[in-house]
Amino acid sequence: MFTKLPKSVMSAAAVAVAVAMAAPAPASAVSPPIDHARTAVHFDLAKGRTPENIALAPDGTAYVTFAKARQIAAVSRRGDIRILATLPEPADGGVHTPALGFPLTTGIVRAHDGTLYFLYATGTADLTGVWRLRPGGQPQRIAALPAAGLPNGLALDARTRTLYVTDSALGTIWRVPASGGTATAWSTDPALAPAGFLGANGLKIHNGAVWATNLDKGTVVRIPILPGQRAGTAQVTATGLTGIDDFAFTGHGDQIIAALNTVNQVALIRPDGTHTTVLTDADGLQGPTSIALRGNTVYVMSAAYLTAEDPNLLLARLGR
Repeated sequence: MFTKLPKSVMSAAAVAVAVAMAAPAPASAVSPPIDHARTAVHFDLAKGRTPENIALAPDGTAYVTFAKARQIAAVSRRGDIRILATLPEPADGGVHTPALGFPLTTGIVRAHDGTLYFLYATGTADLTGVWRLRPGGQPQRIAALPAAGLPNGLALDARTRTLYVTDSALGTIWRVPASGGTATAWSTDPALAPAGFLGANGLKIHNGAVWATNLDKGTVVRIPILPGQRAGTAQVTATGLTGIDDFAFTGHGDQIIAALNTVNQVALIRPDGTHTTVLTDADGLQGPTSIALRGNTVYVMSAAYLTAEDPNLLLARLGR
């Protein structure tokens, strides 16, 4: 998730789609942590195609939430964009959506059978919650979440068939059965709370724990999953990450690549909590919102919420 949007976002000129999705070259021992960055796809800002979150399929398709357009889309390896669903607009236009004042699609994950789960925040009780889209089907809400909340990050524990959701407004991680049903508050640890705007944000399940970012506090938080799927005590593992949004693990233990939305950077966060800036606006970033990895290829979504220029998908190579 992001900071407050300028009015110019929706009036910006459309940007043509351009694609360059060639396979990355092999990494070398002297390579920087991330290199060979290039903008692979440009999205149409005038149509509200501000990419908020991403989930990758085995065939290379990227499933994306377009926040402002209230849409779920599939982006092919060639850069072709196919809109899979547009969610209904709330009766009041979404003006009561916490912190933002407009309805938006946020986190997305993909199950092994191709089912997509995603979040919708509207500020209304009839639409806010966890949604599901099966291949060839229609979107349906499978779990309600509080209208006073802002569901944002989403993760799927495939082993227990459980979805975890960060609520940026209420400072909560919710737990929802993947089959649908009642959401329960899994953790309300103070480390998740906002400090003026938005708190708990990006979300991943990794090494026996739920990991989340806190945008306002610039932190990464690790919460152990205890026996019985109970939440342990939150531990702050990294600080000083201004505007941190979503993130991904690199496969090197607890090393993370994170999108720093408000400062237009991507950071490499080491297991000891130290971090290095590895991508900037000079590489094509336009307010990065989310990260995904496939092999050595890093996918970075930029929504241009603050720049209002060029929402895009950037590809880069991770040195290993």
